[in-house]
Amino acid sequence: MNVFERIEARVKELPGKIGLYVCYPDRGEGYGFNADMPLEAASVIKLPIMVEAFRQKEAGMIDFDAPVTIRKEDKLPSCGALTYLHDGVTVTVGDLVTLMIILSDNTATNLLIGMLGMENINMTIDELGLTGTRLNRMLFRPELSRQGIQNYVSAVDMGKILQGLLAGEIVSAQASARMLEILGDQRLNGKLPFYLHSRDIDCAHKTGEDTGITHDVGVIFGDETCVVCFLSNETDVPLAERAIQDIGAMVAGIG
Repeated sequence: MNVFERIEARVKELPGKIGLYVCYPDRGEGYGFNADMPLEAASVIKLPIMVEAFRQKEAGMIDFDAPVTIRKEDKLPSCGALTYLHDGVTVTVGDLVTLMIILSDNTATNLLIGMLGMENINMTIDELGLTGTRLNRMLFRPELSRQGIQNYVSAVDMGKILQGLLAGEIVSAQASARMLEILGDQRLNGKLPFYLHSRDIDCAHKTGEDTGITHDVGVIFGDETCVVCFLSNETDVPLAERAIQDIGAMVAGIG
């Protein structure tokens, strides 16, 4: 079997809703499995939020060097660092963007949504042609979640962003390069890069997790550059994460 057939066999073993997009941009070959299906985004929605932050930076609408004081009421549970630092700590807007990606910081994310504007983020999502992606609420809004109001992404949409970054076409060549650099500094590396780091294979990526949800979308810089976007809802998370690890190894040519 070729790599796409092996990946398909692996994905079809998994329970729940799975969306997958794999592409080797240099040779123009790819594979999709429910790639355009909108799925609950978890923290992968932070990828288009980062794009909007860089768009506004280049438009002179926000200053990445501007200070932001983190108040007690800003802090959100779980992922990130800001929740665990003292009240009143000061960071910059640029720091918020970095923390949102490399530590999936939820406090940073909601602060950025407030600064950037949900409408602006969704306008940029539309301008990028992302038809299965929508930011409908801030993070940790249980009353909205109970009403079924969720954020959504699709595997092919995230692939479009990542391929655009590789081509230097998202916002600008300089912004695209910086966004890839931030994704490459990711600290949550138990999924796509699981078998890669010991082989010195770089991976620039963004994860997402919630109950019954595990995602990883990124670029693997193996012998051939490969974009991999794996999304899952209503799944067995440990089984799905082992599949993500295996797929990362497959596309890198080491598994």
